[in-house]
Amino acid sequence: MDNNKFNVVVAKLMELVNATRKTIDSGAGGADPAVREAAEAVAVILSLFAPYTAEDLWNQLGHPASVANAGWPSHDASLLVQDTVTAVVQVQGKVRDRLDVSPDISEDELRELALASENVQRALDGRGIRTVIVRAPKLVNIVPA
Repeated sequence: MDNNKFNVVVAKLMELVNATRKTIDSGAGGADPAVREAAEAVAVILSLFAPYTAEDLWNQLGHPASVANAGWPSHDASLLVQDTVTAVVQVQGKVRDRLDVSPDISEDELRELALASENVQRALDGRGIRTVIVRAPKLVNIVPA
């Protein structure tokens, strides 16, 4: 919002609505606390673009006061930390394996894991290795000799 990128805000709002709809459809239902929190966040953010619709949604959620009096949604930074990252391992440009690794893995450790993979060994088929390109923690590309 600060950079006047309203289309990005609307796109992210649509992503939130779609994720909430999938959560409801997967069996959690509308009574789930996460669904309610998402609906409240949608109402608050939507109030910037469609105030009448946001007020109606806010009232349907059971809030007596106006959505304009609600605080801006906040986040818990500790929940945004990734425990693992998926590293793609390629041999001759073709994906041969995917490894779940720590985001702070070193290039040497990732190289060892990739070369030890059964799928990589099968793809190499006994050939030597000319080059191994590692971009930790996301990519390992192996070029056989």
